Amino acid sequence: MRESFPSEPPSTPRPEPPPPAPTPASAAAPAATLRVCVLGSGSSGNSTWVEFGGDAILVDAGLSAQRTRRTLRDCGLDERKLRAICVTHEHTDHTCGIARLHALLGIPAYANTGTAHAARNVPDGCWKCFSTGQPFSLGPFDILPFSLPHDAYDPVGYKIACGGACVGIATDLGMATTLVRGQLSGCNLLVIEANHDEELVRGATRPWRLKQRILGNQGHLSNSAAAALIADVAGDSLRTVVLAHLSRDCNREDLALETVRADLAAHGLERIRVLAAHADSPTPVCSCGCI
Repeated sequence: MRESFPSEPPSTPRPEPPPPAPTPASAAAPAATLRVCVLGSGSSGNSTWVEFGGDAILVDAGLSAQRTRRTLRDCGLDERKLRAICVTHEHTDHTCGIARLHALLGIPAYANTGTAHAARNVPDGCWKCFSTGQPFSLGPFDILPFSLPHDAYDPVGYKIACGGACVGIATDLGMATTLVRGQLSGCNLLVIEANHDEELVRGATRPWRLKQRILGNQGHLSNSAAAALIADVAGDSLRTVVLAHLSRDCNREDLALETVRADLAAHGLERIRVLAAHADSPTPVCSCGCI
């Protein structure tokens, strides 16, 4: 007789292991953001760094190459990211560093043909030319150059979009045209000229002809004109404004900031951060994102 054994109990399914815990946001790789630093701004030189991820451009190179590279190091910005210099116009306070930076880093300068021909201090081999009003791309950056009223050959401002964010730069202009207002609308960050206080210009010991040039429609934007422009173009996305190209003799930082902040407050726009660029030191590195 075959020996019988009790039947084994039915096997129970092994429980599934719990899914892995999601990686904390703090441990995830940080998303790239559009970052801006005005390296210096004034009659002695102008240059602005715009960066996204592993790519960067300069808008103007009016500082010496040595100072530009030193300022980048001091700000923790990597010059190896530089892909190009986008030039607004031919005046030496916007172009004097181009030739040396091109020789040292091998980066081209982009401008319209009028600016390239008028910039006698920059060798022809440095230039790549665009048409004003026609957008173009440099790496991740979508760039739109637009006309500005200034006493140069063919001056432009730039609207630079990348990663869902946008920065507008207009540092030498005598008046805010309809075109300028349209192009600067919808930005997250603006770099805008606030060159002078009109009464300080009129009372300055300068030749009247120079005063007329500064105050004219092809000259430079006053504090009050800058304030009106910023308030007019400010949308829900605008978070930061950098006031640029402040005159040493006919402006004061506190006066420029007070004028612009007061006008923004009158329009219910106190949320917008306003800071001033300096001729001899950089601004903080500002991040701007899609709001």
